[in-house]
Amino acid sequence: MKALLVHPAFWLTMTLLAYMLATRFHAFCQHNALSHPLLVCMALLIPLLLLTHTPYADYMNSVRGIHLLLAPATVALAVPLYTNLAHVRSMLRPLLIALVIGGLTGIISALLLGKLFGLPTHVLVSFSPKSVTTPIAMALAEKLGGDASIAAAAVVITGILGAMTAEYLLRALRVRDEAVQGFSMGLAAHGIGTSRAFHISHKAGAFASLGMSLNGIFTSLCLPLLLAVWPM
Repeated sequence: MKALLVHPAFWLTMTLLAYMLATRFHAFCQHNALSHPLLVCMALLIPLLLLTHTPYADYMNSVRGIHLLLAPATVALAVPLYTNLAHVRSMLRPLLIALVIGGLTGIISALLLGKLFGLPTHVLVSFSPKSVTTPIAMALAEKLGGDASIAAAAVVITGILGAMTAEYLLRALRVRDEAVQGFSMGLAAHGIGTSRAFHISHKAGAFASLGMSLNGIFTSLCLPLLLAVWPM
């Protein structure tokens, strides 16, 4: 069906309004992981997009200003990391080991599951950087023959699932060290997991920022090499 004529400013306004409502709802739920603002925001916006028959590309063009703020917001996460620099140095060796194991697990698990379900090559490539932040995942997918839109969707889904389940899983595994909690959340669930880690503590958020940043670098270097030898 033909899309309804909607002014671009409408979607920017609706996105901001939906996020404001989502954050208030999240606070009302006492910051429960299952009421994550991004998940609530999606639940509010998707029906509206379907109702107006608005293509995703048109919506993204309307809210590009918000998307451009993602990069400086990510860079700003270096501030809490700097305040915990001494603690980071003391844990550098185990953190690097966790980075290699966790980064490879994120990539290989996506490739194995995609292969199991018979997904085409370009979809496999798009899913493989699912645990890094959106700009890096989209750039990697485009450079390696995947689809940037699929990569972005995979990243968002991974982040939401990670933010919703990480605390429960870590509690079940009796992981109580806030540095370990934060690093694992940032490593597996990028910016969304990092945002959730700040609800645990400032320290957890700082280590989540580190995990997200290091995994972005590690995946950018490792993924092209891994895909070159992976049987597609």
